[in-house]
Amino acid sequence: MIREVLIVEGKMDVVAINRAVDADCIITGGFTLNRRTLDNIQHAYERRGIIILTDPDSAGERIRKFLSERFPNAKHAFVPKLDATANDDIGIEQARPEAIRAALARVRTLTFEPTNEFAMNDLIVNRLNGAPDASERRSKLGEILGLGFANAKNFLRRLNHYGVTREEFDAALKEIENDR
Repeated sequence: MIREVLIVEGKMDVVAINRAVDADCIITGGFTLNRRTLDNIQHAYERRGIIILTDPDSAGERIRKFLSERFPNAKHAFVPKLDATANDDIGIEQARPEAIRAALARVRTLTFEPTNEFAMNDLIVNRLNGAPDASERRSKLGEILGLGFANAKNFLRRLNHYGVTREEFDAALKEIENDR
């Protein structure tokens, strides 16, 4: 049983999560979060903590950003876009149980006092920005580090806001190189 309450977008996300783990969930119903839903999330946040597990798409990221600002100590789990895609649809409901369990094993907490550990030059030098395979490399690195997929600017922000260390970064890059 997962201690924290998972915050997801829809009913089918809950079905997918229940196939993977034993957890309580709150459904946002998309970005139009009503007062009752926000009150339920607030209660869970104060009592048990929450893990935001939204879809790896632009709508899911907007919901994540909104909830992160409102609940700054929330934890975050990311299912990689590739693992959350099936039948031309992207979402947690498409993810296999092992992908959900892997995302929950790599939960991160957002810090609003970011480090300056990483700079855009780190992305460029490591072919994570500006290279033909940069998007694919960021996707793989995001999966390993539990950061999800993002464009270069947002990926850099996540590196500095989610407490990724230089050692974790270097080890993940090495893992990507060894998989080639």
